[in-house]
Amino acid sequence: MEQVRITLLRSINSAQRDQKATVRALGLRKIGQSVIHQNNDAIRGMIRKVNHLVVAEPYEGGDDETE
Repeated sequence: MEQVRITLLRSINSAQRDQKATVRALGLRKIGQSVIHQNNDAIRGMIRKVNHLVVAEPYEGGDDETE
């Protein structure tokens, strides 16, 4: 399944309460922090809600890496 990397670019200090909650629900705490999520409707909706605070890009790799 496709994955997406979400990175927090801007501070949430002056964001609305529901936008702060969305950023926290995505698992982001600090500026510059990135998380990987499955690319589904729920996550895309969350990204759309806070698109002025985050950047989302396709992520390939991670799960199928072998040593």
